[in-house]
Amino acid sequence: MAKRDYYEVLGVSQNVSPEDLKKAYRKVAMKYHPDRNPGDSDAELKFKEATEAYEVLSDSQKRSRYDQFGHAAEGMGEGFSGGFSGGGFSDIFGDLFGDLFGNTGGQRSRGERGSDLQYNMEISFEEAAFGHSTEVDIPRMETCETCGGLGAKSESDIEVCRVCSGTGQQRIQQGFFSVATTCRSCGGQGKTVRNPCGTCRGKKRVPKTRTIRINIPAGVDNNSRIKLSGEGEHGIDGGPPGDLYVVIRVKKHPIFERDGSDIYCEVPISFPQVALGTEIEVPTLEGKARLKIPAGTQSHKIFRLRNQGIVNLRGGNRGDLHVRIVVETPTNLSARQRELLEEMEHISDQDSHPLRDKFMNTIKGFFS
Repeated sequence: MAKRDYYEVLGVSQNVSPEDLKKAYRKVAMKYHPDRNPGDSDAELKFKEATEAYEVLSDSQKRSRYDQFGHAAEGMGEGFSGGFSGGGFSDIFGDLFGDLFGNTGGQRSRGERGSDLQYNMEISFEEAAFGHSTEVDIPRMETCETCGGLGAKSESDIEVCRVCSGTGQQRIQQGFFSVATTCRSCGGQGKTVRNPCGTCRGKKRVPKTRTIRINIPAGVDNNSRIKLSGEGEHGIDGGPPGDLYVVIRVKKHPIFERDGSDIYCEVPISFPQVALGTEIEVPTLEGKARLKIPAGTQSHKIFRLRNQGIVNLRGGNRGDLHVRIVVETPTNLSARQRELLEEMEHISDQDSHPLRDKFMNTIKGFFS
């Protein structure tokens, strides 16, 4: 039977990109894979046909010859071979289906990066506003000082893995083809340790607790993250260390609330003070400040004290302090206090309570 056109086999056009070619082959191969179609000889033939087509079209030189001469190119020039000659098929399979059978890569590359770490830190409202510096103990994995990260007592105690002969791979037979997987004996390293280091027992790292100084910038807020590069766990085989991320949690303040760079507080004040006007002391992050209350100030009036808030973490001016005045209603009045208040209410005119009188006039309009 004459061979079908390779592009037709994979269902692609002649100008298909390498990436789309790979996707097309994977789709066909998954459909006709022998493991998914046990005992189906037709599916097995189509799987072989698709693999042969992909082996040719995925190689730029083979593809060029095929585009020019078709199947006749199989006997022309070195390196062209349709079908399963050499190790081409297993390489293709390992490239496309490694996720089905585990890691099919070769010897594990040296220089494994250390893991990142996270430390949750609780600080006060003031420390968040003005910045803070402190030392904390961080448990992490560090390079073994005894063997210097070698994992063995000496370099002579490290030998080539006898199972994979240093390749870091093992071949597993899957029906009529073989699959390359990471060597279980050496974990893909290609080497084994004859006499492990007595301190780290061949792990190359040991647990340590390191004291690290953390400088918290002014203006941080809840869930702010501070990155300390290189302060995570040490790498393996000369790999770079991970990073340490400090996640900030700010304690609630008994007086102040925060909104971005601005802060807010409520100050209770008596009725005579707002009616007559006065000057009061209000709290700030740095102590106290004098605030003038004009006569006739209404409850919940907000006064702003500029540059008394928190520094903007991203740069810019300092925020403001907003003071909300809350008029406190007196309780447990004495007889004299009650007498005076009743007298004041009796002699009050329209000009004394403009808001109340305006509201009452509006209410009357609903019932007129």
